[in-house]
Amino acid sequence: MIVGFLGVFSAAIAQNSPHSNSGYIPQRVYDSAEKRFSDFEAMLAELARADVVLVGEQHDDPNTHRLERAILEGLARRRSSIVLALEMFERDVQGRLDEYLAGRLAEEEFLKAARPWPRYASDYRPLVEFARAHNWPVIAGNTPRRYASQVSKGGLAALDSLPANERAFIARQIQCPFDDYYKRFAESMAEHPGATGTTGTTGTTGTVGGQTKSAESEQRAMIERFYFAQCIKDETMAESVANLYGESMSSRPLTVHFNGAFHSDYRLGTAARVKQRLPKATTKIVSIVPVENLDSLRPDEYRKRGDFVIFTLKPLKPAAAESTGKS
Repeated sequence: MIVGFLGVFSAAIAQNSPHSNSGYIPQRVYDSAEKRFSDFEAMLAELARADVVLVGEQHDDPNTHRLERAILEGLARRRSSIVLALEMFERDVQGRLDEYLAGRLAEEEFLKAARPWPRYASDYRPLVEFARAHNWPVIAGNTPRRYASQVSKGGLAALDSLPANERAFIARQIQCPFDDYYKRFAESMAEHPGATGTTGTTGTTGTVGGQTKSAESEQRAMIERFYFAQCIKDETMAESVANLYGESMSSRPLTVHFNGAFHSDYRLGTAARVKQRLPKATTKIVSIVPVENLDSLRPDEYRKRGDFVIFTLKPLKPAAAESTGKS
């Protein structure tokens, strides 16, 4: 077995990261098809031959974001035509993003208009600035959150009343099958019942597992509405990627899409919607997984998440927490 355990060094990443003064990023790359550990450069060589690469991240992990910048740097050495696509910007700010990339808008004004995610400066600015330096297009691919919020409250019917100019910010075709993706989504929501707003109320319709049948039905309906909101994000991001190619795949840039891992793990969500729209495209899935120990991994547990799984170290606990002996 070939084991690749290396740190990706990039001074530029270190300068953009407030979390560490070192450019060393501890990580291990697992090649799911080969069922073995590989290395970062071998992974990049294969990704560079694809049409679309979806990178699933853990939003709050600093090493994940440093690795994402390293992925772009490695691909830039191998491909001249690259498009950066981001979940983190929404379709209705594409014009302002384009103006900023073209140098017609100051960064301060761009950020005022673009509703950047928290920690943009440390997590996503390095990606945007790298693309800008290389004159790459950057796609604001996501559904504006106000529409996702409307769907989570009123279901897909909430889209029917939107005027045409607003409806264009959401994918034309929307499918929300109750498949394995829905099962994963529902299980995730059940792990965090507070997110659905349900409570343990009692009623006169009888109980199931300590919960009334009516409350159970209400919770299921609420989870479905949240799932519909998830679907319009997946569909819109996938359509944003597919629109780059039009009807022809004869001229193919490499599109690198960064999103939360749930959107692309197991080739579900956004990944499945991209494949539906671009069946002839070579699509690769990367899932970045922060772990506490890189030397005692059980990679088979993660193999189905993507073509490559990049394990990286979780941030160290604060000193006060470490002194308790608890992880």
